[in-house]
Amino acid sequence: MDATVRAQEEGDTSRSLYKHMLPFIFSTLSSCLLLLRCAPIALNTSQPIGMASYGSASWVTLALLLFITLAATANGDELSASYYEKTCPNVQHVVRSVMASSVAAQPRMAPAVLRLFFHDCFINGCDASVLLDATPFSPSEKDVKPNASLTGYTVIDDIKSALEHDCPATVSCADVIALASRDAVALLGGPTWSVPLSRKDSRFAANPESTKKGLPSPHDNLGELVAMFSRLNLDARDMTALSGANTVGMADCMHYSDRVYGADRDEEIDPYFAQTMQQSCQGPSGKAPFDMQTPMRFDNAYYRNLIARRGLLTSYQTLYGGGGPQDNLVEMYSADGEAFARDFAKTMVKMGNVPPPMGMPVEVRLKCSTANY
Repeated sequence: MDATVRAQEEGDTSRSLYKHMLPFIFSTLSSCLLLLRCAPIALNTSQPIGMASYGSASWVTLALLLFITLAATANGDELSASYYEKTCPNVQHVVRSVMASSVAAQPRMAPAVLRLFFHDCFINGCDASVLLDATPFSPSEKDVKPNASLTGYTVIDDIKSALEHDCPATVSCADVIALASRDAVALLGGPTWSVPLSRKDSRFAANPESTKKGLPSPHDNLGELVAMFSRLNLDARDMTALSGANTVGMADCMHYSDRVYGADRDEEIDPYFAQTMQQSCQGPSGKAPFDMQTPMRFDNAYYRNLIARRGLLTSYQTLYGGGGPQDNLVEMYSADGEAFARDFAKTMVKMGNVPPPMGMPVEVRLKCSTANY
């Protein structure tokens, strides 16, 4: 056999072995760091205490160095739906089970988890950075104004806790969000799809200014939305399909008051709808559902509302009324729920494939709200 070919095959084998050993190595090193049991295994107990302390420190230092190396280099796997087939075969069942019980107890958790996925992927790719709590050295994306109303963190924590019990240090928080958002849609009566897996979790959150600028605003116009989605390599059709997620959930009055109280609104908004939404602003909750007819069903009502000039936010209604291909898309989705479901599922996979920036330190977090050590 040619030496070059043999070397290449040996390299491929090594990389494959390395990839499948990663979960085991993470688990072993995590246990060493948490319990400091590596040193007693390696040391002779008859050694003097001073020597044992030195050996313990050396082993812990080595474990830390290996752990950091793995975290920094574990960003090269291609996404695959079968990624956890051998290392955590029950991952899909665990996620679906926890999601089902959480949504049964609190139905609003379904749209909440779906929204988490969007807000995560829009900032530095799908890396679970939106889940990180603030530290003295790093701010949190949670605290930036567009994310202040996000919820659903406890559901992700519950899923991660169950997975850590079944297969420690194996499933990333970024993959948990991707799977949970798919199941959230299905639990609301929407489509399902195969989720490519092997994302890794970033060790750092994005800075507040990048987070603020990277998320769509309730007041954006069509041009601003197209430009923002294009940064993720998502085109106008992708944007229109993904916007259909806003068929479920609710909004605070401060996000739609400009639309329902705006000047000359009769030309752009149904007068009865505007009056109803004004009343919701004065109600006890100060909120309104995105879709009044089927507020907790994942369907194509969002597009029918746009055609009827009943889009709740300015950034929703801007998708319809300007004529041309954009209007044609909205009209197609409003008339054909199956076409919307197909495009939505396909585009969720496309958005979910957005990676973190090249060189971003990544890992498989043991706890979704904090980086490892």
